[in-house]
Amino acid sequence: MINYKDVQKTEQEIASIKCDICGKVYHSDDLEIQEFHHIDFCGGYGSVFGDGTQVNCDICQHCLHKMVGNSCRCSDART
Repeated sequence: MINYKDVQKTEQEIASIKCDICGKVYHSDDLEIQEFHHIDFCGGYGSVFGDGTQVNCDICQHCLHKMVGNSCRCSDART
């Protein structure tokens, strides 16, 4: 028979997010944080960011819209 003991687990919740473009801080009670976009990737061979470079960025929906709004394709997500 296996006996288990309780183990305290550490959990983290988002307190706030700062947009890396405009610098505005959004707090956890603001619905805007649900629309944040998080970029996280490792640059590959020949990448303009550098081969093997880890790239991270948090962007609010307003800055993302300014950057790519005219270039992206938008459609109804329910279709």
